[in-house]
Amino acid sequence: MTIQHSAPRPAVRTEAAVHLEDLHKSYAGGAEPVHAVRGVSLTLGTGSFTAVMGPSGSGKSTLLACAAGLDVPSRGRVVVGGQDISAFSPDALTRFRREHVGFVFQAYNLIDHLSVVENVTLPLVLAGRRPDAAHLDRLLGSVGLNGMEQRRPHELSGGQAQRVAIARALVTSPDVVLADEPTGALDSATAAQVLQVLRTTARELGQTVVLVTHDPQVAASADRVLFLADGRLVGQLDDPTVEQVTARMIGLGR
Repeated sequence: MTIQHSAPRPAVRTEAAVHLEDLHKSYAGGAEPVHAVRGVSLTLGTGSFTAVMGPSGSGKSTLLACAAGLDVPSRGRVVVGGQDISAFSPDALTRFRREHVGFVFQAYNLIDHLSVVENVTLPLVLAGRRPDAAHLDRLLGSVGLNGMEQRRPHELSGGQAQRVAIARALVTSPDVVLADEPTGALDSATAAQVLQVLRTTARELGQTVVLVTHDPQVAASADRVLFLADGRLVGQLDDPTVEQVTARMIGLGR
């Protein structure tokens, strides 16, 4: 897959869209707890496009889930759009996610009895909002789903199901988009198309995009790459190249 930047990257706005402060997340794991995230602190500016990388089991998906309010940290703060969501009640957190956060699940999480268009528009329905036909048509076209609107999930390939999940995350025009391996099930052409959509989301619409990936080429399309190991933030690259990302990942694997 060849990924090209069509224009110089604009400066990221300085307002903090996501701020994590001394974030810890542990799970019960037999005799000893499993420490998935260990003291991570970071700030992501509005309109930034950030990739998160690290070996398997380094805490990437857990970090993303805590930032989205899908998981509750054991310790620390999660601030999104200036609001400390780690202090929210479950109901308030659900409402906040519906209005401000889009999440692309690695496992798609589509509803079997709903069509493609019904799956995509479900966040709008749950929020009591009417879908805008023009916006929906542009969104489906941008991820290559035109003509598939009435298919059910069992009629889709893995790559098509992933595109539905991406469109669903973007349909509410959220402030923050968090994506767990969004290109993992896609062919190279569709992956490049989806990355272009995410870049446009960040750079033209001012939405903040964070994605987890194992692919150095995907990571190199971001403004910044964060590296995790053993639940800790161990480094970052700004304006990364594929070669730089690959070298850093090789170093983490030693």
